[in-house]
Amino acid sequence: MILRRRLARGKEDPARWREKLGEATVARPDGRLIWLHAVGIGEVMALRGLIAAMAQAEPELSFLVTSTARSSAEVFAGNLPARTLHQFLPVDAPQYLDRFLDHWRPDLSIWAEQDLWPGAVVAAARRTIPLALVNARMNDAAFARRRRWRGLFADLYQRFSLIAAQDAGTAAHLTALGATGVQVTGSLKSAAPVLAADAVGLAALRAAVVGRRVWVAASTHAEDEAVALAAQAVLWRADPRWLLILVPRVPSRRAEVAVPTGLPMTVRSLGEGPTGAVYLADTVGELGLWYRLAEVALIGGTFGPVEGHNPWEPAALGVAVLHGPRVANFADDYATLDAGGAARQVTPEGLVAAVTGDLAGMGAIGQALAEAGQRGVRPLADALLALVRR
Repeated sequence: MILRRRLARGKEDPARWREKLGEATVARPDGRLIWLHAVGIGEVMALRGLIAAMAQAEPELSFLVTSTARSSAEVFAGNLPARTLHQFLPVDAPQYLDRFLDHWRPDLSIWAEQDLWPGAVVAAARRTIPLALVNARMNDAAFARRRRWRGLFADLYQRFSLIAAQDAGTAAHLTALGATGVQVTGSLKSAAPVLAADAVGLAALRAAVVGRRVWVAASTHAEDEAVALAAQAVLWRADPRWLLILVPRVPSRRAEVAVPTGLPMTVRSLGEGPTGAVYLADTVGELGLWYRLAEVALIGGTFGPVEGHNPWEPAALGVAVLHGPRVANFADDYATLDAGGAARQVTPEGLVAAVTGDLAGMGAIGQALAEAGQRGVRPLADALLALVRR
């Protein structure tokens, strides 16, 4: 009943919503299968580097990635690694989980970040499927919410053969909740391959912006948009060649984007091209296009309570990264990029100067750091492969 209501509101995929009842829509591949789960777009996309490293070590493996958000499936479909399938995670109830596990019969179950579904974890453990938690992230607020349920979390964590945290703070929180032997392996987001982009679409867009000076504000929320649009108003009035590609984190917020008076805007979802001062890229899964058109990107979530989004996606494509002061969700990632010279913190008042300033070398440094992250995931991949049922 809940899923049908969500379907009516457009929150579920009409062709695939029954996957959440454990009904597979594709056949299981032959051979050993590794099942990885993450909840949303960022978490799912971060798994790609780990999948690539495991596949390189053992090319005969197949991979199943599950998630819960419809948007994550849509974006992941455009960046699908080889020998990898996607399904939605079933509702956390025995009849649906049994149907799912009977069909897929995974040889290893890998959970990412902090989205653990107790029923699914216990069901996998009862079938002696090895369990691993990777890329774990838990800030002080998340830990405080979980502390009263320590007994439940301790029971779940004890079922995992490997637990790998992004940072020491997360490792301490997991240990306090009953986890043992927690490793600190850093963020998987730095290890992810570059975002894909449609070659034909990219060529057309490059032709459309010839002679323009392009910058991107990506994964934005209202606070970030206010800063970026104010800066673009200054830039465009000084030089109409400037073009801001604005990519809201939630594309359906198009009507909420408050463009300053006199600043012409065109909209991607309406079939319009980037002919004005602002191009509202209100589509899903096209960040690979927008980053390839720009030399500098302002990353959203960094001027408001969201506390940041992934800076590695533009860095891996050689784009200089700018961000606001609020990056708690990616503190180590931004610290690494800032210290290396690939990213720079800015104030609203200093954004125009940063966009027009000396960005030379920042993109190349970001690419080098991302490539180092991709190489660094191999030890974790090897540790996970050692758990796969033979």
